[in-house]
Parts: sequence; C-alpha cells; structure tokens
Amino acid sequence: MSTSQQVTGASADAEKDSKVEQAKARVAAARESITEKAAAAQPPGIPKAPVKKKEEGPKPTDASSHRLVKKLKGKINGAVIEAREFLGQLSIRIERSRIVEACDLLKRDSDTPFNYLSDVTCVHFPDRSEAPFDVVYNLYSIPANDRVRLKVATTDEEGVDSVTSVWPAANWMEREVYDLFGVTFRNHPDLRRLLLPPDWEGHPLRKDYPLEFVENQWTKKHLPEMTEVQHEQLEQRRAYGLEVLSVPQERMMREIFQGGKEVMPKDK
Repeated sequence: MSTSQQVTGASADAEKDSKVEQAKARVAAARESITEKAAAAQPPGIPKAPVKKKEEGPKPTDASSHRLVKKLKGKINGAVIEAREFLGQLSIRIERSRIVEACDLLKRDSDTPFNYLSDVTCVHFPDRSEAPFDVVYNLYSIPANDRVRLKVATTDEEGVDSVTSVWPAANWMEREVYDLFGVTFRNHPDLRRLLLPPDWEGHPLRKDYPLEFVENQWTKKHLPEMTEVQHEQLEQRRAYGLEVLSVPQERMMREIFQGGKEVMPKDK
C-alpha cells in the first residue's frame, strides 16, 4: 500500500469518527431538551401524580356454601375441614380418616357422579412438621363435566387409607406417591415402589431430597467397581457440572437399561 493510500484511509476513518461523535452530541442535546420541557411543564410545588399500583390478582374464596361441600358435611360428620374456590376450581380439605367415605359419596352422587379419578399426587411442606404432606385427589365427573379437588394432610408414616376400593385405578397412582414421596397407603393391595428399584434409598420428589447426584448404596451395589483414579476423575467431572454419564462404567449401566436387560425383577 502506497503512502498516499494510507493517508486517504486515515482521513476517511477520522471523518467517520467525527460524524459518529456529532450524532452522539445531537442525541444528547435532544434528550436534554426533552427533560427541560418536561420540567417546565410541571408547575412548581405540585407533586407528581402517584404511580398507579398494579391491580391485585384473584384470590381464593370461601366455598362452605357450595352444594358438594354441604352434601359432604350433611352425610359425613366431621369430614370437611375447609373448602376454597379459586377461578372456578373447588378444593376441599378432608379429615384424614374420612377420605374413603368422602370419595365413595362423591362417586355415587346422583347429580354429579365423580366416576373418574384423574390423578392422585402429593405436595411436600417441610416446614409443616405436624403434617408435612398433602395427598391430593383430582376427581372428574364425566356425565356432569365437573371437577373437584380433595386434599388430605398427613405424615409419611401415618399415611392415609387407600381409595382403591372406590377407584381400582388408584392402585398405581398411590404406588407412585409412595415411591416418590414415601407416603404410605393403608389397605393398599400391593404397596411397593413403581418407578425406582425396590432397594433405592430416599424419595426423590421430597423438598429435602438433594438435587445433585448422590452416591448411595444402590449405585455402589449395581455400578461396576472403579479404580481410585476413575473415582477421582468422576468427582472432578461432577464438581465442574459436566455430564454425569461420562465415565465408561456409568455409560455401561445406561447401555444395560437401554438394551432391555433385566436389571430389576419384573412385576408379577
């Protein structure tokens, strides 16, 4: 490149930088002008208009006068603890020992027979020491196209009575809650783990269950043995948040599961 070309390029860059600075100056001047006009338009001594607060969203309301709640209270003494309605959804908290009676009554209701148990799930409240678990039953009436939610507070050891006598479909749903939360269901025909191996430790959907990988007895028993060097490499990978299944032995276990080999006994 000749000297004249270098001079021309440098002058072009300088001209470009000058135009950019001029544009920035015009923008700053425009903003300052707008601020001054706004201040002049506001009379002195008059406070600014308050900022409008965001409207509050809907809140649960008392549903003690609901037809289903009244029917439960009238037919089963002491069954209903409280009832709430939120956005058209009815939730009834049932006394733990009366859950089977309440479900049976709702299933046989003449106006809205809740003949379909759509789901049984659980919620863990670690700070609620007296009854840290809510077992939740979502019922649906196919003829009436209506829904209701029942809640029962309990502990994992005391559990709650099984409703398989009312809806046989509750069998696997209650087993899933037992597997993932540890809540027992009395009078269940076959209460055992559903998703995890029988000798797995802990219940993964509890709030106090660790989120990171845990080296428990099951993994020690079923994963092939590793050398000290391989263990150290594994811990380093986990410490840096890398893929857990990056060690040859762990990949081997994944291939066993994907290959359909019987690591766990089948249900009978």
